[in-house]
Amino acid sequence: MSSLSEQDIQRHYGIHRVLEPTGSLPQPAWKLDNTPTAFLTETLVAVQKLHIDSASFTQIASSCHNDLECIKQRILEIVQLRGKMHNPTTGSGGVLMGTIEQLDEEYGKRHMLTIGDSVVSLTSLSWLPLSIERIHAIYPERSEVEVEGKAIFFRSNPITKLPTDLPQAMVVAALDVAGAPARVTALVQAGQRVTVIGAGGVAGLLTLCALRQQLGKTGQIVAVEYNEAALRDVASLGVVDVLVQGDATRPLELMERVKNACLPSDYEADLSINVVNVPHTELATILLTKARGRILFFSMATSFTVAALSAEGMGREVEMQIGNGYMPDNGQFALQVLRTHPRLYALFERRFVANKGASS
Repeated sequence: MSSLSEQDIQRHYGIHRVLEPTGSLPQPAWKLDNTPTAFLTETLVAVQKLHIDSASFTQIASSCHNDLECIKQRILEIVQLRGKMHNPTTGSGGVLMGTIEQLDEEYGKRHMLTIGDSVVSLTSLSWLPLSIERIHAIYPERSEVEVEGKAIFFRSNPITKLPTDLPQAMVVAALDVAGAPARVTALVQAGQRVTVIGAGGVAGLLTLCALRQQLGKTGQIVAVEYNEAALRDVASLGVVDVLVQGDATRPLELMERVKNACLPSDYEADLSINVVNVPHTELATILLTKARGRILFFSMATSFTVAALSAEGMGREVEMQIGNGYMPDNGQFALQVLRTHPRLYALFERRFVANKGASS
């Protein structure tokens, strides 16, 4: 990158598409130029599906009292307002699935793409210029929206081809959170106790299986989940040592529940993973982690200010990491976990393939 001109750098990252504020990078920018035509160095994707970040979709659905027409209009309003699917409340986006329509030559060589390839973005929707002509259907149970639209990719943006051996809906859901299981396996060590908070969501289920794959018969996995149906899904995987139903927004109450499920003197985790899709779960995560332990906040509902200042106020020396979703494997590890765990595959099939309920 050091040999590139300033103009080349701007085009590489998509800064030339930023309308407000001028000179910002696309993700933190308020508004992008979403003109659905690929300019020099850009790639145009015809979009069929949006898999909206769970925290974002939950917030939108809650503000709309789960009314599907209201959710549809809110999504369209956000895209029209910002030129991208970037929830102003949660600050998060999601991923998309589509087909390559116009292809930058350099980008195509780097990612081995050709015109007509089906792809999934590994770049957040909060970075990509997006225009939506119409919404065909909404699937609330999997935060998925079928659309007719166009998206622009820049040379810096990670992307991957859609594999042919797995159902599309399962792949898109897994790749949306692919960084969680991959990053966790790089952090966990043999014999550790690991607590996963929000274990029944997509990221949680993938993470649990990845942890058991990495730990083998060593260590201990503690799963925390609020929803009863999701709790049963976690239990059905057969990879968890301790299963706790609890509300992570009530930190002291949850701490007591975990204490009662484990040995009261030995319940704190060496590594805690937060994949909850609602805010105000930072304190519970810190309380469940050992001194000098490690926390991965993968949830986009996390307030990192609250997390840092709460750890300080509680006198907790913990290392906290932000769950950067990008990993060099381009999501392949998450798909491998899905392929090699039959019970996980069956759960994904039920959640994302068998369940067809939607609004048109």
